[in-house]
Amino acid sequence: MSSVTSPRLIARVRARAILAAVTVAATVLAGCTTTSDDDVVRVYSGRHYDLEPAFEEFARETGISVEFLYGGDAELRERILAEGEDTIADVYITVDVGNLYLAAEQGIFQPLDLPPVDAAVPDNLRHPDDLWVGLARRARTIVYDPDAVDPAELSTYEDLADPRWEGRLCLRRSTDTYTQSLVASLIAADGEAVASDVVDGWVANAEIYNNDVAILDNIAEGDCEVGIVNHYYLAREVAEDPDYPVELVWANQDDRGVHVNLSGGGVTANAPNPEAGRQLIEWLATDGQSAFVDANFEYPANPDVEPVELLVQFGDFLADPVNANELGSYNRAAVELLAESGYQ
Repeated sequence: MSSVTSPRLIARVRARAILAAVTVAATVLAGCTTTSDDDVVRVYSGRHYDLEPAFEEFARETGISVEFLYGGDAELRERILAEGEDTIADVYITVDVGNLYLAAEQGIFQPLDLPPVDAAVPDNLRHPDDLWVGLARRARTIVYDPDAVDPAELSTYEDLADPRWEGRLCLRRSTDTYTQSLVASLIAADGEAVASDVVDGWVANAEIYNNDVAILDNIAEGDCEVGIVNHYYLAREVAEDPDYPVELVWANQDDRGVHVNLSGGGVTANAPNPEAGRQLIEWLATDGQSAFVDANFEYPANPDVEPVELLVQFGDFLADPVNANELGSYNRAAVELLAESGYQ
């Protein structure tokens, strides 16, 4: 007697086996030893920061356990697309508006249809067709050595292209999504011609480092005087050492405001358990905001939720109001502009 197994079933079994192998230590249980698929939400996450506490709290409050797989943002998008209707991912969470934009363009998300999320998160932090929502805000701003720089000298990203900053500026690599989104924000605000001039000025002035931690360390050690980093990298250093010798100023406060990137997510188009996926996204945007953002010193996307005290000490800031999806749409132009400028 012979039997035939469909390719779709084989694909689903393989996907489940891979997820199980990778997430043996990454399953957050809801206080019971066995669960049905209705009691599980599965997350593919390009965000690697302190998700477990938030998922544990969600499981305790809802009885829905969370299984999650970490990976690179592009890698996870490709995996969801390759799995197609057989994906086991209910939710895709990622960092950077460029990644959110690409995921929506690739058809990875389905509409959220969550009125509580619409009420909690401002329009400019949500996809215009309700495909994803920003869950955490990341301000990319100017940091400096207070022994070498008067903060009154610092004003805008554009001003750091001025020749007086030659040899004094530290920046992150052009291949990093944070650099690309910052340049995308320049294009959105100033147009490509002005953005190109600014980036050319940065190239002339700056030493390039692999990450924001290296930028901060080099400023702290006196090797450079000014840099641009995501605010939470500085917050981590200050949390460990209140006397850490680097300070920040909020960029572009007299015009459009500081560039704000996002960590966000949505429910996948072929989610096996879309209702659990929606429940998780709604919780992360409302009751679970603090659990999602506090450990990494990010700002809540929900303006009714207070950030941690250390961020309150950083002071209020005007944020660039550009729609995050529009910002993501400039990512390709930003990559091309960076390449043409010779930015490393």
